[in-house]
Amino acid sequence: MSTRSGVEAILADLVAVPSLPGRPNAVITDCLRSHLSAPGVEIAVIPGPEGDRFNIFATIGPRDKSGYILSGHSDVVSVEGQDWTTDPFRLTQDGDRLVGRGTTDMKGFVACVLSMVPEFLATPLTRPIHIAISYDEEIGCRGVGHMIARLPELCAPPLGCIVGEPSDMRPVLSHKGKQALEITIRGQAGHSSTPSAGVNALYPAAELVLAIRDRAARLESEGPFDQRFSPAHSTLQAGVMQGGSAVNIIPELARVQLEARTIPGQSPESITADILAELQAICARGEAAGRPIVAGWSELSRYPALSPNEDGSLADLLARLSGHPPLQSVSYGTEAGLFQAAGIPSVICGPGSITRAHRTDEFILASELETCRDMLRGLCATLSRQ
Repeated sequence: MSTRSGVEAILADLVAVPSLPGRPNAVITDCLRSHLSAPGVEIAVIPGPEGDRFNIFATIGPRDKSGYILSGHSDVVSVEGQDWTTDPFRLTQDGDRLVGRGTTDMKGFVACVLSMVPEFLATPLTRPIHIAISYDEEIGCRGVGHMIARLPELCAPPLGCIVGEPSDMRPVLSHKGKQALEITIRGQAGHSSTPSAGVNALYPAAELVLAIRDRAARLESEGPFDQRFSPAHSTLQAGVMQGGSAVNIIPELARVQLEARTIPGQSPESITADILAELQAICARGEAAGRPIVAGWSELSRYPALSPNEDGSLADLLARLSGHPPLQSVSYGTEAGLFQAAGIPSVICGPGSITRAHRTDEFILASELETCRDMLRGLCATLSRQ
């Protein structure tokens, strides 16, 4: 890998760090800082409440002026259970393909941004370029909120945020929001020969799953609807149901995991609140019947929907710089909704295809990296003229 230069060398460094979410990320943070460290780059390392995970926010150009944020995340999904043909944490070239975990989602974009730092520094910027790199995006956008909260002390109100998730370099205007929950139901164990001597946790869990099914059906039939999306309505599903340990033991514990994905204008919390209300009703019915259960829930992940910005200037700028017309919506979620919720206009635009993300032998094309760098070069030129 030492023979590589430029953006591919940086990408190789990033891929070599197995920066899995939910774990300490000092190694990838140090790697990012090493590529950012140069005279003229202001770097803030922003710890999360975990104490062992960090966001990075860097500024090039006049900090007191409004500029643009280039947003990415440093974590990648696991390769567990995947049969790779190469070492996933060693960048491997196959023709134009650069293979490795995170090449598309989304260390390719991060490498492009880092590789452009010398050009950013060499340009007389009249407005700044900010580089925001978060942690734990892959498990529910958990890190970026701590960085967004610090933005008022780090920079002037930004003109906008470009989130470089893979979009084939098409500016993306919107995506659905999401909330995922895990619900636990605890009954009372006993011998299966006397079912009345215990409280079977699977039965109320099954009632809850049916309630989820029925609420999902109402969303499909009653809406609300937004034709920019496919499906055009919010969705709800139970994805995991676990319980019991043996056929001759009354199950004491059951777990149900569910997720709601919502169109802009409808919050996922409003849908999951219906399910939690039904959970309370199930508990009340069990208590009344002399079969009490104890139920609880925890949030697995959450991010808001991204709505098209009322001011379309950022989308227009990215359409011009990328050479692609805006795409109304995508099915995946990003941190863009969180930046937008903080009052920062946000658009998704990054190299690579989302169809390659999280898969075996994930790759990005060297040509896609260069296309992204061209877009960033155009942004840099724009900010030297404003």
